[in-house]
Amino acid sequence: MAAKTQQRLVQRHEFVEEECQEAIEELSLDGGKVRLKAEEKGEGGIWREYKAISLNSSIKKAWFAENEALVTWVNQQPMSEPLTCLGDGHSGVWNLVAQLESPGEKREILDWFHLMENLYKIGGSLKRLKKQKVYYGEEK
Repeated sequence: MAAKTQQRLVQRHEFVEEECQEAIEELSLDGGKVRLKAEEKGEGGIWREYKAISLNSSIKKAWFAENEALVTWVNQQPMSEPLTCLGDGHSGVWNLVAQLESPGEKREILDWFHLMENLYKIGGSLKRLKKQKVYYGEEK
């Protein structure tokens, strides 16, 4: 499918605004960058940030360069206590989590991949790290 055809299909599609029917018990937040092609050939692309969130493993949304809109939307949803938040350790993710208005305590959990990455960085007993991987089913 040609890029312009795909673009027209996306622009014609009506995206339904989802709302949480149940209180949010858990959320996962991540971000990244996408490169936008320049209008003119030969010009470099532009890098822009996005954030994506999953609520209760059922509602998934993303925002392109609109962190405030993400926070506003999530804060309008019902939240439970405690609120469990999963992230990758990037300060941009945790700064947004800090702005979420949960009714009480938040549990902030570093995802498995980044936890292990950081544990290997600081060193320590490889035997102990392997034991954790076995315990959580990563290795036998």
